[in-house]
Amino acid sequence: MDTPPAARPLPSLTRPDGTPVRVLVVDDEPDLLEVLAGVLHYEGWEVRTAADGASALTAARDFQPDAVVLDIMLPDFDGLSVLRGLRDRQPGICVLFLTARDAVEDRIAGLTAGGDDYVTKPFSLEEVLARLRGLLRRAGMTRQRPEGALLTVGDLVMDEEAREVTRDGQTVELSPTEFELLRYLLRNPRRVLSKAQILDHVWSYDFGGRAHIVELYISYLRKKIDAGRPPMIHTVRGAGYVLKPGTP
Repeated sequence: MDTPPAARPLPSLTRPDGTPVRVLVVDDEPDLLEVLAGVLHYEGWEVRTAADGASALTAARDFQPDAVVLDIMLPDFDGLSVLRGLRDRQPGICVLFLTARDAVEDRIAGLTAGGDDYVTKPFSLEEVLARLRGLLRRAGMTRQRPEGALLTVGDLVMDEEAREVTRDGQTVELSPTEFELLRYLLRNPRRVLSKAQILDHVWSYDFGGRAHIVELYISYLRKKIDAGRPPMIHTVRGAGYVLKPGTP
């Protein structure tokens, strides 16, 4: 793992109300916890740490973090179980997995369980910060939205300011990454978007050309947006995806 860079820091991110972002770091390696906490404090964020799953869930309940840096391997139970507990209490929380595993299947397992992103050990601290900043931006931590900013396609409506989505008047709960993916689709209705375009606009960094990330999140949206209703998200074979009003 690299040491913190000496270069000038980027402008600190805050919550929309100007208060510091809250991050919970969960790992059973004391040295790693100390280094990560120090770097995040340097960003101007409030940080708490936990060394196992049970204390992580307790800390999350008390601290109400905006983001969690979560080791997938913990001494009492695995990070996937912790993630499920976090999502039950805070559906919109940003979760960045730390994993020593290299297998694509393990990474997909973390994303499938509800994680928003991952980094593989050993990692650079700059990478962790970049991933966290990206997740927090996608979760709306750093910008104000105009009053009444609504994106509407058919009976699907997104309130960008309130970060609320409804279809046919029914609320749809989305993770930060799902929200940003749907927003990109809503801003480009009836336009075929390639997987490369989606990766660039939603994840905003190189994902190594792994198109399965896009496929995975499109499947999440379909389950939440299209289930039991006329489909709105369509696959254009060999080209990408398009969002258009559902027709009975």
